[in-house]
Amino acid sequence: MTPKFDRARLPEAPDFQFEIHLWGQGCRRIAGIDEAGRGALAGPVAAAALIFPDNAGLAKELQGVRDSKQMTPQDRSRWAARLRELCAAWGVGFASAEEIDELGIAPATRLAAQRAVACLSIQPDHLLVDYLRLPEIPTPQTALVKGDQRSLSIAAASILAKTTRDALLCELEALHPGYGLAQHKGYGTLAHRLALERMGPSPIHRRSFRPCKGDQPQMLRDTDGHG
Repeated sequence: MTPKFDRARLPEAPDFQFEIHLWGQGCRRIAGIDEAGRGALAGPVAAAALIFPDNAGLAKELQGVRDSKQMTPQDRSRWAARLRELCAAWGVGFASAEEIDELGIAPATRLAAQRAVACLSIQPDHLLVDYLRLPEIPTPQTALVKGDQRSLSIAAASILAKTTRDALLCELEALHPGYGLAQHKGYGTLAHRLALERMGPSPIHRRSFRPCKGDQPQMLRDTDGHG
């Protein structure tokens, strides 16, 4: 049995401790990977991959980067633009609602991560992944519990995944009005569940998720637009 992670070991802010260790072993192109939208009822799941230069001093310029769930929308947007300037390469991949329904949410999340890595202009020699394991990608990798609170590369990827997906859901609001997608980004808020009861699911809703099947909606753990 895998031991539970001791939250007391979490740093005050994510840092480069894992990256520095891997840089010292000769891994120069380390990609942090994280996802967004896994718990939503509508829209795709997104994953981002981001590679920072192998420069520990960059941590000073990244003060303020956190797990995206711990940041305000304004801070996420500001940092997303800055991260694209500071990183050596980045990419975002999606898996659609149809793929989520066909494959299941965990395989679809891995598919989004594969697509994010494939979008990188520099191919990584190691992956730091928030909790997930990606057996479909042959690159050596480390799965970290609470990785977005421990690794700056993963935290930065979480910001890019979240902001890119949020922007897409705002665009989808115009194509599928009435659900409030721009407000809740597809998550199972009360307003969203009431709209589902009133209108039924749209083409971008995940039919394999119980509230989208026409059954009695259930409150999900992620209901505030995160994750």
